[in-house]
Amino acid sequence: MSSLDVARAELALAVLYLNKAEARDKICRAIQYGSKFLSNGEPGTAQNVDKSTSLARKVFRLFKFVNDLHALISPNAPGTPLPLILLGKSKNALLSTFLFLDQIVWLGRTGIYKNKERTELIGRISLFCWLGSSVCTTLVEIGEIGRLSASMKKLEKELKNTNKYKNEQYRTKLQKSNERTLALFKAGMDIVVAVGLLQLAPKKVTPRVTGAFGFHASRALNNEKTVLSLCQLCKIELKVKNAFRRGKDIAYLCIRISAHW
Repeated sequence: MSSLDVARAELALAVLYLNKAEARDKICRAIQYGSKFLSNGEPGTAQNVDKSTSLARKVFRLFKFVNDLHALISPNAPGTPLPLILLGKSKNALLSTFLFLDQIVWLGRTGIYKNKERTELIGRISLFCWLGSSVCTTLVEIGEIGRLSASMKKLEKELKNTNKYKNEQYRTKLQKSNERTLALFKAGMDIVVAVGLLQLAPKKVTPRVTGAFGFHASRALNNEKTVLSLCQLCKIELKVKNAFRRGKDIAYLCIRISAHW
């Protein structure tokens, strides 16, 4: 066994251990971005929950950069085009960098690392890495969906006189295509969230928009209803503004939002 194989095996064990915190991180992410949606960047209880939960999430991501480091040195599936391989490896490298730098940000926010200015700079660099990895993920998913679509059309021609949905190979490809499509939506939402956190378009991507997209991205995208609900985000934004103008309380606001989710 080569040294590279040994490294892969050790990293794979670390990945299995670290993935146990994945569910808790998703719960915290939902709380964080739900609070950001309610606060809309205004001081108050919701903003305090947003900040404290954001700091708590960093604990769950300690040493998680090894996940993508493991994927970075792992071989790709046979037949994968070179552009998709390069985009995939770029995504792994950027995401691993983001998670590594995020640990330094955690040290700064907890007071262990004393240089606040450098902590803020590292925090912005890490977010740019996350933005870059999300863009790479989007491009990879688009490419993979295109490949699956071409293979499915070819298979449809072969199954012209039969029911294609009874063919196991066709059903498998269709399921993969749906999974890729949902992953594409999630990557797109992550791009919006990263843009919002970096304040690259503060007038369009407000804290409330960032919170709404972040909350959706924290959910498991395993059905069409979640994707369709994205189309309601703009309507939610308008109804929230109207609710606040009419002096409605947060309980009413939560009921209106839950109707769309």
